[in-house]
Amino acid sequence: MTTEQKTLITATVPVLKENGVVLTKYFYNRMFTHHPELKNMFNMGNQQSGKQQTALAMAVLAYAENIANPGVLMPVVDRIGHKHTSLDIRPEHYIIVGKHLIASIKEVLGDAATPAIIDAWTVAYNRLANLMSGHEAGLYEQQTNRTNGWTGWRPFRVGKKTPESAEITSFYLYPADGGKVTPHLPGQFISIRLFLPQLNLKQARQYSVSSVPGNEYYRISVKREKGLELDTDGMISNQLHDFIQENDIVDLTAPAGNFTLMQNMDAPVTLISGGVGLTPLMSMLHTLVQSNYQHPITWLHGCRNESVHAFKNQLDDIVSTQANVKQHVFYNQATDANREAGVQEGYLDINKVPSLNLQPDAHYFICGPSVFIQKQYQDLITAGVNKQNIYFEEFGPQVLQLK
Repeated sequence: MTTEQKTLITATVPVLKENGVVLTKYFYNRMFTHHPELKNMFNMGNQQSGKQQTALAMAVLAYAENIANPGVLMPVVDRIGHKHTSLDIRPEHYIIVGKHLIASIKEVLGDAATPAIIDAWTVAYNRLANLMSGHEAGLYEQQTNRTNGWTGWRPFRVGKKTPESAEITSFYLYPADGGKVTPHLPGQFISIRLFLPQLNLKQARQYSVSSVPGNEYYRISVKREKGLELDTDGMISNQLHDFIQENDIVDLTAPAGNFTLMQNMDAPVTLISGGVGLTPLMSMLHTLVQSNYQHPITWLHGCRNESVHAFKNQLDDIVSTQANVKQHVFYNQATDANREAGVQEGYLDINKVPSLNLQPDAHYFICGPSVFIQKQYQDLITAGVNKQNIYFEEFGPQVLQLK
């Protein structure tokens, strides 16, 4: 890529800041018009809500802003790469996306899209596509090289379906071929694909693995969604609750994701969850306990009330039997009995736990809704925690930009 082309890409940054979402909406409409079969691969709920368009616009903008040194984007490339491999996205899909993205730039910008700008963006996109697909090829290779590893969609049987709270149910998923699974890393997710009659499409959704790593099965713990206007994610979750029963077959991809416990951790660990965000942290906590982790482990959890507090009894048992594990619970609607048991009323607020020992170089894992993650992240920074020790998982397309 020439210096002149990099300059042209940088010059488009103001346009992308102002019109990025307009461009990406146009792009998706154009691509789905020419390739309606791709609706089976993309999350149509995120399309309807605008989250996918926003996430793509932010990614394109970040790439343009860092065109001189795209290597700084590798953490984002890795995160997106895990999402892509979990959806079985392959190099040929980048060709289709590139064709319609460049055409959309031409059609949306009109006369402002000079031949030089189009040429520069064509080179830039191909460079990004090669970076992404190359990184993803490495992730696919890692998956196949792992014990019992595989890539692509694989049929699994629902071996057990167990309620965990008034709205969260666990599904134990075993390979339909009778084989073994590759042990996931605590915190990772798997993709599950179902046919949605309402849309006449297959749709995929990522769910965190809530069980400890093993080679027999994966457990996902799914929240039932309520409301008259459910997006596709809600449809899939409710399809699982209402129609998927024990012995039914579903399609899964191998575990993916980089929100995981690190190897050789040697410091206290704090787990902070909101609602169903506790699912990947359950895998982390059980793994730490089973490995006889020697440092203090603190769990902070917030949800509406006791009836929707999934895994409550399991967590209480762990706290009562493990001297190094403590928990602090917040309910929006606490009863007198809850308060007597030590539950705090209101939204989770680390500043309301005087005994909390927030060491700057300890490890902090946050999972929950985006607004929840933002608050906990900022409160930890204000409390003096080093931000490189704060890790978070946002369900859905990444739109959070925490600094």
